[in-house]
Amino acid sequence: MRPWTKIKAKLGVGGRVRENGSRKIEMGAKSDVGRVREGNEDSFRVVPELQLMIVSDGMGGAACGEVASALAVETIAKQCAEQTAPVFDSATDSARAELSERTKQLLDAVQRANRLVYESAKEDPAKSGMGATVVAAWLDGLRLSLVHVGDSRAYLFRAGELERLTFDHTLVAEQVRIGILTPEQADASAWQSVLIRALGPEEVVELDAGEHLLAPGDVVLLCSDGLTRMVRDAEISDVLGQSRSAQATAERLVSLANKSGGEDNVTVVVMRIPPGYIGA
Repeated sequence: MRPWTKIKAKLGVGGRVRENGSRKIEMGAKSDVGRVREGNEDSFRVVPELQLMIVSDGMGGAACGEVASALAVETIAKQCAEQTAPVFDSATDSARAELSERTKQLLDAVQRANRLVYESAKEDPAKSGMGATVVAAWLDGLRLSLVHVGDSRAYLFRAGELERLTFDHTLVAEQVRIGILTPEQADASAWQSVLIRALGPEEVVELDAGEHLLAPGDVVLLCSDGLTRMVRDAEISDVLGQSRSAQATAERLVSLANKSGGEDNVTVVVMRIPPGYIGA
């Protein structure tokens, strides 16, 4: 990733969570180094008992990105597990004031991760410039809290349609948004990995947060850009629409990314809401 360079990860595991009668939410996860990179710079964490999913893509050169992404996912998971009162002011405007306490807790956890990455880089000159993207999703009943920064993405697959839930914080995405580039030009741009926001470079980072009401049958996907640079949305939609387990779906998407060139590390986390699920 430019202007920062990406790095590796400590990997978690997926699994089934939260029974609802005989129906269970499924989570699956897979991370792979790809076919070009020497090390895996992605990190992820799946916490079934919390219905929490996190994907982070590190950057910074040497082993710094690995440190940043692992620090990010571990910090976020720990803070969500403790469910402590937010320290950072996540409700400084009317939009954030309307967010649920769960989403504010997730915002606070990601902001804490940013502070730790920032301080770690500041204390050690060898880690100067390290950082990470992050996308984190936390389910409460059928309400999904979502926080992200960078170009790792979240998608919702519902009734055969794929919807992107996050906006990439990249130079070319911003140029598309304001009309300088078309989406087709952006896809071909040599600058599509240039981030304008990430965890770590600044003491406080601007985060995007939102809430989404899920429905039985929905599939939620979190992924690093190693998937979306290699596999088109239409192909992702086709895979999510097939009747595979969450784990098999994650493995299939990673395999597709590698078959398409595997030019970057690729990490995929999948959550399936079973038909008939009414939340807990």
